[in-house]
Amino acid sequence: MSPEPGTLDREKLFAARLHAVRVRPYLASALFALHLVESRRVPTMAVDRHWRCYVSPVFVDRTPVEELAGVWVHEVSHLLRDHHGRSDRVARERGLTGPGERLRMNIAADCEINDDVFGDGLTRPDGVVDPATLGLPEGELMEDYLRQFRLGPRTQGLVWLDCGSGADGAEREWDLGPDGAQGLSAQERDAVRFRVAEGITGRPGDVPQGWRRWAEEAFHPPQPWRDLLGAAIRSAASGAGAGEDYTYGRPARRSAGVPGVVLPSLRRMPPRVCVVVDTSGSVSDAELGSALLEVAAISRAVGGRRDLVSVLSCDAAARTVHPLCRAEEIPLVGGGGTDLRTGFARALRTRPRPDVVVVLTDGQTPWPAAQPPCRTVVGLFPRRHTYSGSWNEDDPEYVPDAPPEWARVVVIG
Repeated sequence: MSPEPGTLDREKLFAARLHAVRVRPYLASALFALHLVESRRVPTMAVDRHWRCYVSPVFVDRTPVEELAGVWVHEVSHLLRDHHGRSDRVARERGLTGPGERLRMNIAADCEINDDVFGDGLTRPDGVVDPATLGLPEGELMEDYLRQFRLGPRTQGLVWLDCGSGADGAEREWDLGPDGAQGLSAQERDAVRFRVAEGITGRPGDVPQGWRRWAEEAFHPPQPWRDLLGAAIRSAASGAGAGEDYTYGRPARRSAGVPGVVLPSLRRMPPRVCVVVDTSGSVSDAELGSALLEVAAISRAVGGRRDLVSVLSCDAAARTVHPLCRAEEIPLVGGGGTDLRTGFARALRTRPRPDVVVVLTDGQTPWPAAQPPCRTVVGLFPRRHTYSGSWNEDDPEYVPDAPPEWARVVVIG
């Protein structure tokens, strides 16, 4: 029986959700956790941070079931990937305010989702924005895309886009808010994310890479020390002499006082970072896995420029320096004793020389006697000991030296 004109066709909408579950079974828990709210104030479908899905009856009427299934998956992806929370953090960190910036965040979040969400039984809806729409590369995160485009001719056709506060963090007038009916608590939202991540990691190879990356990070949620590590790197990279060069592309303001002479201006370049990973026998496999996650976080901390991040594994001897392409493909070899002085020396011989050296270690190593000629950040895997001035790794009573005062130290974990 057809619904009354102007009312929400729930049967059609639920059929679309069932189709989405059939072709993306690992998202079933999340799709069934969404609570529907009929609304004539949303252009299509939208979500809030409390896992309510607002649906336009007119949109459902005019959209085929196969396309509606794609919209279901798209909207729940915003919530699973915490785009609302990430948008709020980016807005605070970069000083982004106003509806135009929130629209940019929504577009950037859509680019993160839509580069690999469709196909394999999921029809691409009309009007979908993806990285190719803006001439951007695939496989990047919302935060990366935000740096790469501005509102302009390419985005003027997207002003209608509104996936709700669940996509960009800005509340709408039609949001039911935290006290409204049928919202999920923070604990319930975390439980849904965990079940979906568990389903993804348990599937043999048929899940898009973007979802696999999300699932891996869902099992290692952001911690305060990760924010501290990123802040320490950004602080080191912004120091005097780090990533700076002169350019004539923008003449210095002082040129006006010297008629006939064009003076170069100082330009801040993205900093180069060399990450030295302690692969000695005292560092566990779990900590090495955590180190790879930190390498990916370090790449984001310097603007997503993976070409500016290199990785060096070191135990008692420094190994080969690897440019960062994908963190999980970096080979971490070692297993012997520890002497990160060789790692520092090898990192400083890299050309071009890094602006920042990041060392991920348990601290059971001798340190360079002199301060390196670049900023240094130490990510320290915690150990139950207090530091002393002794150095004898074969001594059962051995307690290592503390990291030197010239290093910025962040305890990991």
